[in-house]
Amino acid sequence: MERQQRDNFATTEVIRPAAVLMEEAAKRILAGLADNDVHAGGPWWTTPGIWRRYDQPWPEGTDEAGPAIHLGTISCVYDSPQRYSVTIFRASITPEGVAAGWNVEALCDDALRFGDLTLASCPRAQLNPAPRPFRLRDAAEH
Repeated sequence: MERQQRDNFATTEVIRPAAVLMEEAAKRILAGLADNDVHAGGPWWTTPGIWRRYDQPWPEGTDEAGPAIHLGTISCVYDSPQRYSVTIFRASITPEGVAAGWNVEALCDDALRFGDLTLASCPRAQLNPAPRPFRLRDAAEH
């Protein structure tokens, strides 16, 4: 059974350049998030590519948030830029999260702490210059 989630965000920030978790850090962070899952007494509910932070665990034995308040979401891509890595590219804070004092940096730092990282200390993706636009004339010259 997949739970439907309607997200209402007060703020969303694209992480540029994207934060890249290489294999060892990614493993530690994913293990930390799993150990702190909302079903195991923690505040995180994760699915591949989406990490959601709540203010408290979900009620025992349920797949619903109940009174737990969604504070923010981290969006990421697994196995990019290489196998076993994770790239964080966006983070969003709900109105309730903003009211509770959360921001994008604090949300990311809360997840990244399991890998002894912060958003500020996290390795970043290499940004390559955009390729030259293809023109038919360029092809004729070669």
